[in-house]
Amino acid sequence: MKKDTIIIADDHPLLLKGLNDFLAEKKYNIIGSGNNGREAYNLITKLSPDIAILDIQMPFMSGLEIAQKCKTNCFDTKIILITLHKEKELYEQAQDLNIFGYVLKEFALEEIETCIKMVSEGNPFFSPKIKELLGDHNAENEALKDLTPSEKKILKLIANDKTNKEIASLLFISYRTVEKHRSNIISKLALEHKTNSLLIWAKEHHDKLI
Repeated sequence: MKKDTIIIADDHPLLLKGLNDFLAEKKYNIIGSGNNGREAYNLITKLSPDIAILDIQMPFMSGLEIAQKCKTNCFDTKIILITLHKEKELYEQAQDLNIFGYVLKEFALEEIETCIKMVSEGNPFFSPKIKELLGDHNAENEALKDLTPSEKKILKLIANDKTNKEIASLLFISYRTVEKHRSNIISKLALEHKTNSLLIWAKEHHDKLI
C-alpha cells in the first residue's frame, strides 16, 4: 500500500529525526535523508524517489530552488515542502513550481499522512491551515486599504518606534491629533485596545507600509 519511495531533508537534526521516526513507524518507504539542500538534491538525482519531503529553507539550496531544478530537468519526483513560513509570496511560488504538497511545520504530524496519500495518488495537497492564514492576510490587506495617507504615515512612524510626541513634531500636527489617528487606525484594523497592540501590528506588517 505505502510503496512510494520517499527522501526527506531538513537542516534541523531534531526535526529531521522526528519526521524520519514518525514516517518509519508508519511503515513508509524512506530511502534517504539529507541535512541540507545540496544533499537533498543529490539524493533526488541518484535515487529518483517518488516523493521528496523538504524543508523550504536549507543551506546551499532551498526547497524552492530544488523544486525549480527538478522542474527544469523534468524529474518525476513529487515535491512536498514543509515550512515555518506563512508568507503569501512563498505559497504562490510553490504553486507556480507545480509543487505537490505544502505543509506548515506546526501541523506537519497532523497533515503529513494525508498529504503523502494525496500526493502519491497524483493530487496536490496544500495545507488548509495556510489557506486560512492567507485569508487572514487578505483581510489585513483590505483593512490597510481603508487607511488614509496620513494614517499610513503615522503607522509607518509607529513601526519605526516613534512616540506620539515625536510623530506630532515630525508631521507638524498636535499630540491630540496623533492620538485621534491612532484610535482610528486601531478601529479600522480591528485591533484590541491594549498597550502596544498597534506597535506590534505595525512591526509585523512593516513591509506593507510603503
